[in-house]
Amino acid sequence: MPTRYRRGAWARFTLSTRILGSVIIDVSDETLEAEVLNRSMSTPVVVDLWAPWCGPCKTLGPMIEAAVAATNGQVVLAKINVDENPAASQAFKVQSIPAVFAISGGKIVDQFVGALPEEKIIEFVNGLILPSEPTAIDLLRDQGDEGSLRAALELEPDNSEVLIDLAELLAGEERGEEALELLSRIPETAETRRIAAYVRSGTGIGSDAEIEARLEVLLSEVKGNDEARQEFIDLLELLGPDDPRTAAWRKKLTTTLF
Repeated sequence: MPTRYRRGAWARFTLSTRILGSVIIDVSDETLEAEVLNRSMSTPVVVDLWAPWCGPCKTLGPMIEAAVAATNGQVVLAKINVDENPAASQAFKVQSIPAVFAISGGKIVDQFVGALPEEKIIEFVNGLILPSEPTAIDLLRDQGDEGSLRAALELEPDNSEVLIDLAELLAGEERGEEALELLSRIPETAETRRIAAYVRSGTGIGSDAEIEARLEVLLSEVKGNDEARQEFIDLLELLGPDDPRTAAWRKKLTTTLF
C-alpha cells in the first residue's frame, strides 16, 4: 500500500455513519397536551408550527426533520398545521410562521421564528439532548489505539463500529489482510467497501486527478478483464458516492460493459 495513503490522506477516504431514527408526529388542538406537554416530561419535543401556503416552512421543515432524525429518537418532532389547529397556534402565541419551539419538562426552553441555516437548526435540536454516560466500549473507542480496540472487541466481539475502527487503523498501517479479515465478519456497508477498496488499491494513486487518470486507462481494459474491472470499482469507492464524478464514471463503465 502506498505511503501517501497513510494517516492524513486516509482521512478523506473514511466515511462516518450514524443510525437514523426519529419520532415525527402530527399534532392537533386535541392532542397538544398529550403529545407535546406530557411527552416532553420524558423526551424533549421540537414543535414546528407551519402551514401549506408558507414557502419558508417548506424549506425549513425537511431540515428540522433531518436534524431530529439524526438524534435517533432522543428528540421528538411535533408538527402543527396552524390553519387546522388555531387553538394550538394560540397556545404558543404565534404571530408569524415558521415558528419552532423546544419543549422539555413541560416548558419552552428555546425557540426561533423564520428560517435558519442548517447548522443552526442542528445546534438547536442537539441542544435538547442530555449527555449520556460513556460506556466501556465508548471509552476504549475514544482511545483509538490497537490495544484499546482489541480490548473493546473482547467485550463485544460482534460490535461493527469497533470492527470498522480497527480495520481502518490496520489499513492505515499497511496491514491490509488483517483489515479485510475483520471486515468479513460484518455486513457490507459503504464504509466497509471504502476501507476494502483502500486496502486493495496498490497503484500509488493519491489525488483525485490521479484517480481519474487511472480510471481513463482502465476504462479500455474493463471488458473481459476482471482485475481491471475490480480496480475501476475500487477507485470509484475512493472517490466516494457523493462525488458527482463517481456517477459519471459509473455510467461510462456501464456503457463500456454493455
